[in-house]
Amino acid sequence: MNSNIELSLLEAEEKQLLDYIWNLIPEQDRNGLTQSDVLHVLDLMDDFLLENGLLEESSEEVVYHEGEIDETEQLEYLLAKAKEQGLCITSEQIQLIMDGELQYGIEQGYYEEE
Repeated sequence: MNSNIELSLLEAEEKQLLDYIWNLIPEQDRNGLTQSDVLHVLDLMDDFLLENGLLEESSEEVVYHEGEIDETEQLEYLLAKAKEQGLCITSEQIQLIMDGELQYGIEQGYYEEE
């Protein structure tokens, strides 16, 4: 799918999250990175949660379960899946996306700060 079309189909909340994360990534770390790449990593983060029983999806709803996430394990998973799918992204870029998603979640009240 064309990345411009993909981005235009986002719901308002998804677009807000994407813009938030994008604006947190320092300019020098955006080298070779697109907003579609960020979106792809966010999708892979959900895949990780699905595989670890922390997310359930049905046609009606998405349910996130409380639980501990090993950040190192998640980073390794995301990097491996991104490379497997032909995404040219560094572990540092993935870490920045993970950090941005967490910070957004804390600000929105989805997560609690530890």
